[in-house]
Amino acid sequence: MTRASPEPAVCGWNARITLGFVARTGRTLLAKRSRHGPLAVQRPFYPEGAPCHCYLLHPPGGVVGGDVLEIEVTVGAGAHALLTMPGATKLYRSTGPLARQTQRLHVAAGGVLEWLPQENILFAGTRARLATQVELEPGARFIGWEVHALGRPANGERLETGVADLSLAIHRANRPLLLDRLRIAEGDGLDGPAGLRGYPVTGTLVATSANTDDLVAVREQCTADPGVLWGVTLLDDLLVARCLAHYGEPARRLFAAVWGLLRPRLLSIPPCPPRIWGT
Repeated sequence: MTRASPEPAVCGWNARITLGFVARTGRTLLAKRSRHGPLAVQRPFYPEGAPCHCYLLHPPGGVVGGDVLEIEVTVGAGAHALLTMPGATKLYRSTGPLARQTQRLHVAAGGVLEWLPQENILFAGTRARLATQVELEPGARFIGWEVHALGRPANGERLETGVADLSLAIHRANRPLLLDRLRIAEGDGLDGPAGLRGYPVTGTLVATSANTDDLVAVREQCTADPGVLWGVTLLDDLLVARCLAHYGEPARRLFAAVWGLLRPRLLSIPPCPPRIWGT
């Protein structure tokens, strides 16, 4: 009798970072920081006083099949954190194993989190599962976005091979406000009116504590580059903006404009773009 060969072990980075922000002495401090593997943060910045700007880093520069990345962020009562990244996250072709990246974001009552990452670029042949889970206590405020490039549009490459499983879930007091999921498998869903209409870049921006006046302001005052499809709606007090674009940069410009308009309206402070965006 021939013994079956064991399944090959899945090799890859197993990385985790946990960040905790608290309000103390008139500003937000990064009071908890623990990490395992290649995830890190730069020192906090305070370009506008009390809010804490923090840049997430992934030194390997890309995610491959078998990698498991977990990011956990907690913002305490009265604290205000803005998180972004110095560059896009690149997810490379895989010969089989999935790459997994999970972000769990929790905001306490009276806390504020701005989650403003650069885009995810999923190369052809990627096999990836990306999930963002936002848990808000009553009275917490959140503005965030996600932009996904399904392929490398600048090279004329689309995600016609591989799998992308993308999800965004936002809950308040254990009640779902938004449950969003997009699955592209071997190119299925990239085209057609019920899919992405041939646009390789898709993005979603959400903001809590919004009202109809905020919705009207975004519709009237924000404009997109030619060729970008976008729309905005209001689900109770959750403003949701979506876009389809041919390249990542127009999507980022649109969302930055929406963020710049909403920040003073919802958080009562002027926009302060992270310095890393200008480098």
